[in-house]
Amino acid sequence: MKRILTIQDISCVGKCSLTVALPIISSFGIEAAILPTATLSTHTAFKGFTFHDLTSDISPICRHWQEQNIDFDGIYTGYLGSAEQIDLVLNIFRDFGDGKLKFVDPAMGDNGSLYTGFDIAFARKMAKLCAAADIIVPNLTEACFMLGKPYIGSGYSKEYIEDMLRELTALGCKRAVLTGVGFEENELGCYGYDAVTGEFFFDKNEKISQSFHGTGDIFASVCFSCLTRGKSLEESCSIAADFVCDSMNATLCDEKPIWYGVHFEKVLASGKYLF
Repeated sequence: MKRILTIQDISCVGKCSLTVALPIISSFGIEAAILPTATLSTHTAFKGFTFHDLTSDISPICRHWQEQNIDFDGIYTGYLGSAEQIDLVLNIFRDFGDGKLKFVDPAMGDNGSLYTGFDIAFARKMAKLCAAADIIVPNLTEACFMLGKPYIGSGYSKEYIEDMLRELTALGCKRAVLTGVGFEENELGCYGYDAVTGEFFFDKNEKISQSFHGTGDIFASVCFSCLTRGKSLEESCSIAADFVCDSMNATLCDEKPIWYGVHFEKVLASGKYLF
């Protein structure tokens, strides 16, 4: 059985980060090792949430892994809370990532704005982490901040998206996928680029008007799991996008849909995406 490492925070209530990644990765028949970067009582949309920074624990944990000769088949990073944590992840890439798939979801913003606590300097540092990865999956907001480009939320052309993907891979990664891309009012999807082959792909679904917290984490977790199980990047993105849409639709069908996440558990229980 393959073992992967995922590095991100734990929101104890609210479906995102490790509480999403761990069950999804495990359901794909992959051992999920975790490295928590922080613990929160809830995700940050709740008022008055508690927060405990785990930065000081990261290096001792990694040293113990090295002492025990623990290895991983891939590394997947999500939300990182500080520039210091990015530096620590770069060290993990160096110590554990040689020849292994390194997958970065640069979770730091959406809808043209960075999340609370992040600034331009953090985005530049995140660009360095993306440069060290094999595959990155930013949304348009995150890509624009890393590249120093103005955010355009709609009305862009395929040429604009393809130029942005080329710029993202020019940072140093081999392949990049832009999420949340749509050229028509009723569509939304992901646009990918392989800098090695020079090939692009676009996978789209019907746009769901309602937005939910944590769907980016679900997409990244499913995509990375599929890649680990041997699927191509295009196949993995297509499966991940379908999974997200099914999860959103399962939540919309609820008479009282919860606002803090989607019912991805129902999708897992259906068996539709099990290998």
